[in-house]
Amino acid sequence: MRSTVRLFHSNSTVVTTASNQKQCTQILTFKSQATIADIAILCRENRLKDGVSVLTDLYRQGIPLDWKAYAPLIQACTNFKALQQGRQLHAHMLTNGIQQDVFIETKLVGLYAICGYFEFARRLFDKIPRRNIFCWNGIIRGYVVHGRYEEALELFYEMRAAGMQADNYTLPFVLKACADLVDLQRGKGIHYYATGSGLDSDIYVGNALVAMYGKCGKIEYARQVFDKMPERDLVSWTALIAGYAQNGQANESVKLFRLMRLEGVKPTSVTAASVLPACGYLAALQQGKQIHSDIIKRGFESDVFVGSALVDMYAKCGSIEFAREVFDAMPYKNVVSWNGMIAGYGQNGHDIAVLEFFHQMQKDGVKPNWVTVASALPACARLSAFQQGKEIHNYIIRNGFESVVLVGNALIDMYAKCGSIRFARLVFEKMSPRDVVSWTTMIAGYGLHGYGENALKVFYQMQLADMKPDHITFVGVLSACTHAGLLDKGLRYFDTMKRDYSISPRVEHYACIVDLLGRAGKLQEAYDFIEDIPFEPGPVVWGGLLGACRIHSNVELGECVAKLLFEIEPNNAGNYILLSNIYAEAGRWQDVAKVRVMMKEKGLKRRPGCSWIKVQNRVHTFHAGDTSHPQWGKIFAMLEVLSQQVKDAGYIPNTRFALHDIEEEEKEYLLCSHSEKLAIAFGLINTCPGTPLHIINNLRMCGDCHSITKFISIIVEREIIVRDANRFHHFEDGLCSCGDYW
Repeated sequence: MRSTVRLFHSNSTVVTTASNQKQCTQILTFKSQATIADIAILCRENRLKDGVSVLTDLYRQGIPLDWKAYAPLIQACTNFKALQQGRQLHAHMLTNGIQQDVFIETKLVGLYAICGYFEFARRLFDKIPRRNIFCWNGIIRGYVVHGRYEEALELFYEMRAAGMQADNYTLPFVLKACADLVDLQRGKGIHYYATGSGLDSDIYVGNALVAMYGKCGKIEYARQVFDKMPERDLVSWTALIAGYAQNGQANESVKLFRLMRLEGVKPTSVTAASVLPACGYLAALQQGKQIHSDIIKRGFESDVFVGSALVDMYAKCGSIEFAREVFDAMPYKNVVSWNGMIAGYGQNGHDIAVLEFFHQMQKDGVKPNWVTVASALPACARLSAFQQGKEIHNYIIRNGFESVVLVGNALIDMYAKCGSIRFARLVFEKMSPRDVVSWTTMIAGYGLHGYGENALKVFYQMQLADMKPDHITFVGVLSACTHAGLLDKGLRYFDTMKRDYSISPRVEHYACIVDLLGRAGKLQEAYDFIEDIPFEPGPVVWGGLLGACRIHSNVELGECVAKLLFEIEPNNAGNYILLSNIYAEAGRWQDVAKVRVMMKEKGLKRRPGCSWIKVQNRVHTFHAGDTSHPQWGKIFAMLEVLSQQVKDAGYIPNTRFALHDIEEEEKEYLLCSHSEKLAIAFGLINTCPGTPLHIINNLRMCGDCHSITKFISIIVEREIIVRDANRFHHFEDGLCSCGDYW
């Protein structure tokens, strides 16, 4: 309830005759003093307009005023960042000739700085001949609050050069500037200064040092400062807990939170929001639930930052349903809350929900930021949702997010995985600056599409740009060589990685070389290479060799490798299916039956082949031999026509890919009804002539489907793009981008 303020001023005419002048002056002075007190009360109640009105009224009545009357109002304007009223007061002082001293000038500098009116703040600041520490602190604080950290630090060094000693108010602000700039060197310099001046024992300086070292990645220094602090408050604990979480030491973050509780320090909503990310990183669901329970007891659940942290924690722990419950219960949701939910759906494989949420947040009046789009684009990539990806790209352009490197990287990846390597390259060319992820994503994109030479050209340009590749870059380079059959170059880059960049090969690098040798038919060399790996190769390496045995029909080595894989991962159905296919191609049907019995005993099932095509914003799904589609009659009729046309053009069915013990004629029929062919026929029926067809297949494209699609691309004069389980195939004019090497 607001207090009632009685204003001590009258509308009566002021008498100024000689006989009562002294008495009148005393009355006016009393009224002036009383009204200054009233103004101070109004300021505390944030009634700035009323305060300014009182001041104006006093001046009109001729009551003498000095800077003291303005001081509380200017301070209130600073507290509430009321720039308009502050400028009005300053103009009032100048117009009415109120003499200003360093005290009021300092307050004005602080006002303009905190409101971000830096041009005027600096002009006033530079005019003050003898600046005190309050003046320096006011302008430094303003620069830091508005994120102008370099200017804040320059002022700090200018202050020191002028012989002014910093205090425990200055140092927390300049340390925050170092923290947000991740400038460890200058942060350490300020720490040295704090130690020399005895300010390192101040709790506010200590807290700022802990936070600075945490953000600069030196969490061990943060812990040293924390342990030496003569006294700690909740901010001290929270800063170190957050520091551990930010530096990937989630276990330490959770341990420190427990220690804080044991020492009787009660967490705030900020502390809870700081430790929850650590629980998410560790997938420590039970610990997260305990903290959630504590949050509810303390009434923090309505805090938007706590709610957002809970959403993120549950999503990272794989409990997307709990995350959704928390999200739906939040009374207020900001962009961070929505981002947490969108990222959570993506992390848990709910890509359609990601795009639904992206659109829903806009309907609810929440504007997506660059973090939102960077989280939504990978969902488009995984779904091959090219149109939705383009729509998000348009949103990015409209909102000026193109300059954000993470967004650019996500766009390159999205376009590459949606089949448009040309658009991916356009985004890449426009990016400035680029980081190592930008180059790596472009290299991997070219490799995915079979354009190995293009990938190596980008890698060469990366080297010319003095961008140092990392181990992931070399996975992209080696994969590109694998997909394009560039055996010699792949082996050379493998050596370059070790020799020139001192990168120790990881399992994924060895897997690429095994795949490269295997696809080239050098199976024994691949086996010998695996034997020389200095650690346990694991299933990804042996699996690559088994796949090569399938491609080159090497039964003996295939059996040997399959037995190893059955021991390493006995419940991976893919290994049994590969061995079964090797036997089937060799006509060893009894062995095929044995493998199928083994699978049945283990409860393993073969994943059925499936293809998708999107026509008129609707996804159509096909399985081998599928007759469930409403247009199945037209589809099979189209396939019969195409089958005759491609045979006339020279196509010969490759019945080795019909892995059943049946007659050749029946094998041809089975081949004709593979899911990729059904999707192509449907696309030809339901799209205009010349329209490219985009097909997605969940398995590796079989050799017969690959062969017939090349012929179909000639007959129908269209580009047909197929994304199988491993890569893209661009069929056009009878050729495929993979060069028949996949």
